[in-house]
Amino acid sequence: MRLKGKRALVTGAASGIGLATVERFVEEGASVVAADINAEGAGAAAKRLGAAGYKIRAASGDVSKTADAQRMVAEAVAFLGGLDILINNAGIDVKGSVVSISDEDWERQIAVNLTSIQRMSKYAIPEMIKCGGGAIVNTGSIAGFLGYSNLAAYGASKGGVVQITRNIVADFAASNIRCNSVNPGVVNTPLLVHACKEVAGPGGDWEAVARAYCAGQFIQRPAEPREIANAILFLASDEASFITGADLLVDGGFRIHP
Repeated sequence: MRLKGKRALVTGAASGIGLATVERFVEEGASVVAADINAEGAGAAAKRLGAAGYKIRAASGDVSKTADAQRMVAEAVAFLGGLDILINNAGIDVKGSVVSISDEDWERQIAVNLTSIQRMSKYAIPEMIKCGGGAIVNTGSIAGFLGYSNLAAYGASKGGVVQITRNIVADFAASNIRCNSVNPGVVNTPLLVHACKEVAGPGGDWEAVARAYCAGQFIQRPAEPREIANAILFLASDEASFITGADLLVDGGFRIHP
């Protein structure tokens, strides 16, 4: 039980990497609040895992909104009795260059992928300090390290994830807060399917688009969400007690592929 007795709040928890992270956390002994703007999805996950005997509840709200972030952290602390782990995983993907993307899409992308980390951390860190410290893991992307066409806002937001991770370390290491980022490549999630269908166009072969994405990896298949969740689990656990400020690539070798 690698997280026995730990109390965790996971955002973006209704599907994909977030849901897999919630599942791995409860399997390893953590009590969890699964937060998502998709209240129905988060609720279904909590109901299913709760029926299996795990301590879990759902929370819903917009992680980029101050009032929602504050409320969800408060709900988590009330349910869990404290907070040891925060997983900032909520994210969206909006296509466009700096010229073609609308102002509204740009601002929403930055808000959900980056501003949400500040909002959630703002309220979670003081609670973690009350408990003697804790661990934060932020979900980034290889797009935060590399340049891709038509992903201006997404790449900028994920590059920001890398930097805010380092800033949290610099400000709160003395309070026994560790913070790291996990940066996936191509992952088999609803977000990937949506992105591939968008590129393929109506009636297009989105699976061919997905295969083309994977051609840039040495491991030429999409990661499963559970594989990313395992990396998040490690960084959140005491096994990673001397790891902070790290940007872990979980990308099938994408970044070093020639």
